[in-house]
Amino acid sequence: MMTALKRALALGAALALACAQALAAPLEEGTPVSVASPSAMLLEAQTGAVIFEKNADERLQVASLVKLMTVLLCLEDVESGAASLQDEVTVSAQAAAQIGSQALLDAGAVYALGDLLHATIVASANDAAYALAEYLAGTEAAFVQRMNARARELGMADTLYTNCTGLPDAAQYTTARDVAVLSREVCAHPDYFTHASVWMDTLVHPSGRVTDLTNTNRLVRFYEGCDGLKTGSADAAKYCLSATAQKDGMRLIAIVLGASTSQARFDEARAMLDYGFAGYRRTTVVQKGDRLGLTVPVRLGMADGVEAAAGSGLSLLLKLGQERELTLEVELPPQVDAPVKEGDALGVVRVVLGGQVIARLPAVAAHSVGMPGLLEGLLTIARNWEP
Repeated sequence: MMTALKRALALGAALALACAQALAAPLEEGTPVSVASPSAMLLEAQTGAVIFEKNADERLQVASLVKLMTVLLCLEDVESGAASLQDEVTVSAQAAAQIGSQALLDAGAVYALGDLLHATIVASANDAAYALAEYLAGTEAAFVQRMNARARELGMADTLYTNCTGLPDAAQYTTARDVAVLSREVCAHPDYFTHASVWMDTLVHPSGRVTDLTNTNRLVRFYEGCDGLKTGSADAAKYCLSATAQKDGMRLIAIVLGASTSQARFDEARAMLDYGFAGYRRTTVVQKGDRLGLTVPVRLGMADGVEAAAGSGLSLLLKLGQERELTLEVELPPQVDAPVKEGDALGVVRVVLGGQVIARLPAVAAHSVGMPGLLEGLLTIARNWEP
């Protein structure tokens, strides 16, 4: 019985992996909306399902989109307890001297880590990002090592970071696909949106001086439901954007890299988001633990049978109306032997869309079924008997 269970569990793991790999393929060929930019992608955040893409694996510079990794590492450090939003960060002369977008930090002044994170997310402040990097890793170079290590952990195989800000460097690159992976990971941290959804704010410096902060992502103000992610622009990168919006319980991410103008990136991302929200819905097919309405007979058990349940959950991104074509097929054994533990593998749930199997999930025991005390005792004696 245990060998069969192990095989079934291994099968379930392999099936789950196959399902995850299937979701990596775009649901549509080509670009159903006009995208002049050289690289783009539209995806659903929770499932990672890609609606469409364009040159998603082309290595490009993305300017300040690099800061998404800086922000992610900071959020992770705060959540793990390695850092606190109340930590006092002394801004070095090198941090204060960063060019490009700035929060105009004072060298030698002490700021709360939370204020520096806020300025990095809202205003794309290079000085604030650099100060965070130095505080969290000692030096920017050490922090960049962390950035690249985290990218590898996330499977971002076509990404190389050389700085924490995204300031121009021909050796630094990523792809729309890797930006999508990173954007999904950032979106998995709810605290991020308390900063990213802010349109305008102020930073009060220790001296009492005030700097206005304006979100570089115009869609936060001008697109309903948009609450985050990042812009980037430089001569080599041109104009880049990863934008996320949420409507009716579904979060989409639109990525545009290398747009010819600032407005073009916003226009294209808006059109992509409109297309996704108009034509797709995220559907929960089954949740982990859902009873499947079927019972497997149990031989020599305290109960005659054990109910089957879904061993894992599944959500799919579907075109409007496709949910009506979804069905579940459950394959279970004719009987199992007691004892049965809750969660033991029983069989397979096939998810069928339009007559085609698109996913397979494990069917498991919804509850335990023991053996009668006397019988269990006799079997234990028999197993341990040495003639």
